[in-house]
Amino acid sequence: MNTTEKRIAICPGSFDPITLGHLNIIRRSAKIFDEVIVCVMLNATKTSPMFTIEERVGMVRRAVVRYQNVRVETASVLLAEYARRYQGAVIVKGLRAASDFDYEFQMNLINKKINPELETMFLTASEKYTFLSSSVVREMATYGADLSGLVPEELISEIEEKAKQWRKR
Repeated sequence: MNTTEKRIAICPGSFDPITLGHLNIIRRSAKIFDEVIVCVMLNATKTSPMFTIEERVGMVRRAVVRYQNVRVETASVLLAEYARRYQGAVIVKGLRAASDFDYEFQMNLINKKINPELETMFLTASEKYTFLSSSVVREMATYGADLSGLVPEELISEIEEKAKQWRKR
């Protein structure tokens, strides 16, 4: 690698909503890489997101504002295709359990088939976040549970309000 090249990480996800587990992976990636792009992806397998893509991008931006080398983008293409925009970029994925590894390893192989230059790095979740996922947060919010310690404090009221609207559907 040329020493003038930036080391770029792409942290992809649907972030519906962003959790403290996501932020933990983003923060740790920001220590390793020169630039981190949090890419809010449209996930074709998730048919009923709680938040629109615009709402998710806004929430992620507010959550990562404290990190100087992190920016937020969105993509509606395959991750391997999106990554072509950033030559030498590395996909960073957080792993909570062995089941995450099985899925993410399969995705890594598919991404390599599409974009052979693309590398993936796995970061294990911090122990206190191994149970945490966006779907857990959505369910808890739908039932009015306390979200403290699960999502960024500055987003709790927005998530709670959206959950109230969701309950009425």
